[in-house]
Amino acid sequence: MPLFGPPLETDKPFKLVGLLEAGLKAHPDEIALVSTKNSWTWRQLDKASDRYAAHLYALGIRKGDRVASLMPNRDALVIHYLGCIKGGFVAVPLNYRYMPPEIDHALALTKSKVLLAHIERDADLAASQEVPKLPLGVIRYGAGEGDGSFEAMLLKEPPEVTLEAPEPSDPVFIFFTSGSTGKPKGVTHTHETFGWMLSACIQGYEVTPDDVVLPGSSMSHLGGHVHSLMVLAVGGKSLVARTFDPDELLWLLREHRPTLLWMLPSALIGLMQEHGAKHEDFTSLRLCVSGGDKVPAELEREFTDMVGFPIDEIYGMSEIGLSNLNPVSGENKLGSVGPANAGYDLSIRDDDGNELGVGEEGRLWVQSPVNMVGYWDNPTATAETIVDGWLDTGDVMRADEDGYLWFCGRKKQIIVHDGSNICPQEVEESLIEHPAVRGVGVVGVHHLVHGENVRAYITLMEGTDPPAMQELIEFSRARVGYKAPEMIEFLEEMPMNATGKVDRVTLKQWAAERHEVDVAA
Repeated sequence: MPLFGPPLETDKPFKLVGLLEAGLKAHPDEIALVSTKNSWTWRQLDKASDRYAAHLYALGIRKGDRVASLMPNRDALVIHYLGCIKGGFVAVPLNYRYMPPEIDHALALTKSKVLLAHIERDADLAASQEVPKLPLGVIRYGAGEGDGSFEAMLLKEPPEVTLEAPEPSDPVFIFFTSGSTGKPKGVTHTHETFGWMLSACIQGYEVTPDDVVLPGSSMSHLGGHVHSLMVLAVGGKSLVARTFDPDELLWLLREHRPTLLWMLPSALIGLMQEHGAKHEDFTSLRLCVSGGDKVPAELEREFTDMVGFPIDEIYGMSEIGLSNLNPVSGENKLGSVGPANAGYDLSIRDDDGNELGVGEEGRLWVQSPVNMVGYWDNPTATAETIVDGWLDTGDVMRADEDGYLWFCGRKKQIIVHDGSNICPQEVEESLIEHPAVRGVGVVGVHHLVHGENVRAYITLMEGTDPPAMQELIEFSRARVGYKAPEMIEFLEEMPMNATGKVDRVTLKQWAAERHEVDVAA
């Protein structure tokens, strides 16, 4: 069953080097970018990114050189990305949760020449083996206006330089995967593929210059990154959430009245449970989108009750951008990630590559001009993932009769119990509805008879006494039947991976270490 999104409304990808042009032409002295600490007009943002690009060039960075960043969400990070785009430099965003070994892996793989880093990470940089080898050292953010700081680069007039214009096929961003199936890989996008990504997102979300977008997630990951830039591309306003604390998010909602909110489910849950949140805080929104993990049904209910419309669940990856969303002007099927977005062809296939029909579960393959060109310096992984122009997402989906896709889990995380496939997210969703449960992670544990049994790890709401394990199992069974867990363990804190999702890899390791073989019936 082939699945095709609408055609793109443009025959050319968005030109990244002109990302600020719409706002500069329409309202150069109005606010383009704002956080709780700073605001930038279009003219100021353009000048700051020009100046930053020139300073990088004067430092010795040339077109195609990699420029890494280890930064929390700051308006400076947007300036950094714009400067890299203008200079033809390749921006390498590092997850701000990275520890020295992960920092070293990313810097060594990309052979980055310089690193922009917040001073609060100085101790970790001192413990790094690769940072001292950086040819052009570290640009420190938050260090004041001393020589070599980011702040000084924006204040100091740069020498006159001539930047080399990038070609469409030149790399522009290298995003790192979460590392759930091995060491993180560098997802490489060019000016052309990322330009198509912006075009697809703008069309899919129906973004206009009147929009104000609040990406409540890290701008070092593709989700927060592309949502921040797409609204600037059309001349709208971008908000920077410096933290994902509900107090900060509520301030931005109240003071700057965003029209589009993008957040991971875990952060949305925190926002909805903040006692200060009320209906009036969300009345400016025309759309709330969430992805990166399954949106729990309870979160959908809470959000709809407070805001007045449901969350629009989406699907995407660093490798492919935003391939699916419930259409803004169409039907939002709760629990579905929607049909194919503009510019995407999708195919659901079995392990032998045969295309599957309505309702059949299989791996999602994607063909689109948005697709990455490959994993940086990893031709083997690239060849395994991209076959005849189609990219294997590794995610298991099924399509309904209307072409809407339903996420069934990662192929490597599907639990096979008595020959039946069980999606961890479905079991997690059944348990998160219990009033005592704050967080859930579900994995499969090897069993001699059943293949794998379902094991759930749970954290509880503060001040809540642990319910009986059997009570929780029965609670889940009433919702998902045979898929309910056979065993539950309580944790003080849920392990999270580098992208802020439940770390099922660690949970699986814990299960293997503590229970080599599950013998529960």
